[in-house]
Amino acid sequence: MRRHFVKAVPSLHHEHDSYKWWVLSNIMISTFMVVLDATIVNTALPKIMASFGISVDIAQWILTAYMLAFAVMLPCSGWFADRFGYKRAYAAGLVIFSLFSLGCGISWNENSLIVMRIGQGMGGGFLQPLGMAIILREFPPEKRGLAMGFWSIAAAASVSLGPVLGGYLSDNFNWHLIFTINVPVGALCFVATWIIQREYRRQKTKPFDFLGFFSMAMFLSFLIIALASGNSEWNTGGWTSNFLMLCYALSAIGLVVFLITELNIDNPLVNLRLLGHYNFGLSNLVMFIFGIGMFGSVFLIPLYLQNIMGYTALQSGMVLLPVGIIQAVCGPIGGYFSDKVNPKIPIILGIILFSISFYLNTQLTIYSEHAQIMMPMYLRGVAMGILFSSLSAVSVAEIRRSDMAQASGLINVIRQVGGSFGVAILQTLLTQRIIFHTASSGAAINRTSPLFAQSLQLLRFHAIHDIGSPAQTAAAQSNMLFSSHFTQQMFAWGINDDFLFACICTAVCIFPILILKTHKQRQTQ
Repeated sequence: MRRHFVKAVPSLHHEHDSYKWWVLSNIMISTFMVVLDATIVNTALPKIMASFGISVDIAQWILTAYMLAFAVMLPCSGWFADRFGYKRAYAAGLVIFSLFSLGCGISWNENSLIVMRIGQGMGGGFLQPLGMAIILREFPPEKRGLAMGFWSIAAAASVSLGPVLGGYLSDNFNWHLIFTINVPVGALCFVATWIIQREYRRQKTKPFDFLGFFSMAMFLSFLIIALASGNSEWNTGGWTSNFLMLCYALSAIGLVVFLITELNIDNPLVNLRLLGHYNFGLSNLVMFIFGIGMFGSVFLIPLYLQNIMGYTALQSGMVLLPVGIIQAVCGPIGGYFSDKVNPKIPIILGIILFSISFYLNTQLTIYSEHAQIMMPMYLRGVAMGILFSSLSAVSVAEIRRSDMAQASGLINVIRQVGGSFGVAILQTLLTQRIIFHTASSGAAINRTSPLFAQSLQLLRFHAIHDIGSPAQTAAAQSNMLFSSHFTQQMFAWGINDDFLFACICTAVCIFPILILKTHKQRQTQ
């Protein structure tokens, strides 16, 4: 039946020139859905926090759990694809992702939501690398930069529409819909995958590396738990508490076992030897560092806009909308130039624009104008568009076609691990810097000075004449207004420090890019 259907539609025939574009379109839809769920939560996070009555150190696990599970499952996707076929593995990822999206939508507390997000991340961890591997397999080396540029449109669209859609649904309906909306989209993608894609499966299947899988999961999980728990309210012992020391020890054991296992067995889960390819190793180092700044900044912006500037979820989503639109336009352009000229040019330009955008974010205050907020977003959209398509194409230029699934899985693992680190590190740094600024600024305030008394007097005047409060309560309100303003200012300074950290991390990436080898070569088949 399916054979006759494919022959009846020439454009879907595997040997037809347009077949690879049909495959690319199919994968772009599911990529949009997967990346959407990494961004749609950001603008809805304050609503979820209010719904469950949780603080930011707990809420960040709703983001981190997804990215961590995503990262752990990424390298497994290549083995399942080789064992059961790329088409079947891709379809299975769609089913898992859709079912756990439904589970997220019916979550009854923060713990159930975090568990469902883990399952959702597992499904996403199948889809992202397999989609990339399928595209790279179907397109010839000389067109891969262009293909990756178009593929990046899907991620760009989700970066733009995710925050907007999350804000609209949480403002006008409820936050549960941001997850259940994936179910019909996932069903559509499943049908399209089954009709369009041809099956590809290796003749010989390698045994699954259980020790490598569990040691990697152990390393990543305990390290992220430690990084995310340093400033938690329940962790009274701080960064030297017994619990954190145990997490660090277990993480170190997992890392040692993982490295020894992967470097000494014939069929490793993660082929670390691929990092020995010069361009591939350097590109992945850059991807990791970018993951810290990129994912961390997406976590910070909605918090700043909603907690300090008073934006609604939808308004904060609209601020992020231009990023993906600009990235979608610049992605194919960057991919085209990486195929035609020295790819270092768009990559370095992207790094510079990224760094400038983060530096501009260090100037945000509680009185920032809309133009000051938007300019870094415009620059970030251009940077993401011209950088990632070029860097992805360069990184796999020397990788054999048979290793493409492993390579794409490793690229995505490293970027997602960087993202998990970024959210955990920047959340921890934010808490620390708020405490630092509160302590130093609080000590500098002289409550007996005439200036302080004058400020309170002006606030009392404002409470009586502008708010309409009676004189008896105006004094208490003036103190509350001062405390609220002070808290917002400390939060803004903490956000500034986080973006400075992201700026420095990003700028450092220029050095490994400068020593990339960008001479053209044919890929080994």
